[in-house]
Amino acid sequence: MVSISSMTGFAAARGEEASYAWGWEIKSVNAKGLDVRCRLPSGFENLDGPVRERIRNRIKRGNLALTLTLRREQSEGAFQVNRGALDRVFQLLEEIGQRLPDSRPPSADGLLALKGVLEPADETLDEEGRAALEAAVMDGLETALASLEEMRESEGERLAEVLEGQIGEIQRLCGEAGGLAAMQPGAIRERLKDQVGELIEAVPALPEERLAQEAALLMVKADVREELDRLMAHVAAARELLEHGKAVGRRLDFLCQEFNREANTLCSKSIDIELTRLGLDLKAAVEQFREQVQNIE
Repeated sequence: MVSISSMTGFAAARGEEASYAWGWEIKSVNAKGLDVRCRLPSGFENLDGPVRERIRNRIKRGNLALTLTLRREQSEGAFQVNRGALDRVFQLLEEIGQRLPDSRPPSADGLLALKGVLEPADETLDEEGRAALEAAVMDGLETALASLEEMRESEGERLAEVLEGQIGEIQRLCGEAGGLAAMQPGAIRERLKDQVGELIEAVPALPEERLAQEAALLMVKADVREELDRLMAHVAAARELLEHGKAVGRRLDFLCQEFNREANTLCSKSIDIELTRLGLDLKAAVEQFREQVQNIE
């Protein structure tokens, strides 16, 4: 059995390459389609297209927010002197020397210890290093997406159990409605007989042909077996979609509309208080089913 997937999930992947530490974070929530928001560090905007393509190849629905972080790992001894800051220090020392001629000149290590004089070196990646970093980052994206899919499928398994229980409840209510005494042909005929009698009293001169038409119309309105048959067909279709798995969320959502339409018709045609109660319970069960369907990819 192919499992269904939820649209909710979170995944992360981290690693190091070319003196950089990188990290991916992906958050996924419900959406009508596939909506991707990607935050990339400055200078790595060229990855936006490949990132979106890889997502589209693996995920069909969901609102995904991706963030890539990059942090430069400081190499040992990779420092440089800020000559502008050092020149300003020398100017200040000259001014101080004019006021305090007997003062000792500062040592080299003292000058380098001043804030801003010694700073990390700006090491620029060469073409080979850049390519290696981007390859590692994209491999990390694949790892994160695989983790996200695994989480969404795990949540989908839980959802499938809930949905199966709700489909079972819809089926039970339909069976109970079909078994009501008021649904049986005899009860419908008795109700029809009373209604025809009321019609004759209201319109004594009603032609026999018209009376037959009205009787047939009342019979059709009183019989909800067709609605129940369609509801049971929808139950079978829902189970088939769950067994099919993967991206069936849209089709299940459409099926919910059909469930609701038949439940509404059943309530409007009901001639029995108990049947009306069951119809309302059925509408509530369908709504609970629809709420859970919104989470499926």
